[in-house]
Amino acid sequence: MSTYKVGLIGGDGIGPEVVAEALKVVEAAGVSLATTDYDLGADRYVRTGDILPDAVLGELRSQDAILLGAVGPPVGSTSVPPGALERGLLLRLRFELDLYVNLRPFTGVPGALAPDCDFVVIRENTEGTYAGEGGFLRRSTPFEVATQGSVNTRHGVERCVRFAFALAGGRARRHLTLVHKTNVLTFAGDLWQRTVDEVSIDYPTVTRDYNHVDATCIYLVENPARYDVIVTDNLFGDIITDLAGAVAGGIGYAASANLNPDRTGPSLFEPVHGAAHDIAGTGRSNPAAAIRSAALMLEHLGEASAAEKVTHAVTEFITSKPDPALSTAAIGDAIAERL
Repeated sequence: MSTYKVGLIGGDGIGPEVVAEALKVVEAAGVSLATTDYDLGADRYVRTGDILPDAVLGELRSQDAILLGAVGPPVGSTSVPPGALERGLLLRLRFELDLYVNLRPFTGVPGALAPDCDFVVIRENTEGTYAGEGGFLRRSTPFEVATQGSVNTRHGVERCVRFAFALAGGRARRHLTLVHKTNVLTFAGDLWQRTVDEVSIDYPTVTRDYNHVDATCIYLVENPARYDVIVTDNLFGDIITDLAGAVAGGIGYAASANLNPDRTGPSLFEPVHGAAHDIAGTGRSNPAAAIRSAALMLEHLGEASAAEKVTHAVTEFITSKPDPALSTAAIGDAIAERL
């Protein structure tokens, strides 16, 4: 049996709590991890002023994978400048480790708006409006100008699109939908559409469609079953995956993988929810999203059988109508026991 080196970023709030339950379930699945804890997040920034030191980034590069809980200060806190952690930690990890695919699977849970939905969103993760192009002119004057560019390269778009087509080709429905705004974003949208058209030739068994992003927001609410694999850019993907999480049962169940498919560095796995400082330490956090994220990590590490068992155990637990008063640790125990 292989032992995998995994960097743990518990982070802030409920982050360390849900990561602990994810590790409990991975151990129950029979996968051996050699873990290293990294003190990163809002708490560290407040104490030291550091966000992601170069030396720590260098250590993270040597890991097989990274499992992250949540980062962020309490709501209303002014201890961390707005966007500092997003840009300095999360985005920097995506850019430095070339985590160019953000994969978010959505499987409905009982009581959800769409309990039977089953689709995946592939979001380009290192370009678009998050690349940082832009600036100010005449800042803090009545004539201030702010620009925020969207960076889209053929290389970046194509590698993401090819990943999405390959994923769709391995699913039962074999269907891919490009989501963009080609009628208004005529340059970036044209690049995305042409790339999908050209790459589709290499995947003749995959059917394809196109939806404007605003129409997608309607369809995700009214008929999410129309989707199998969605591929989209960074900003649109960020928005529609939150909506998809709500439709599928809440972001407490939403997992994500920030992937480097070329494996030139470790990939990062994290639940979509935030730090939820208001319930930290109360045992009320739901670790399902973190456990689902750990399953994605196992799949990426080549432990497909263990990943499938973990995912199945989570689904079994959710559909068993568990006592809503179960604590965070009790949920982890209940899922681990199914393994």
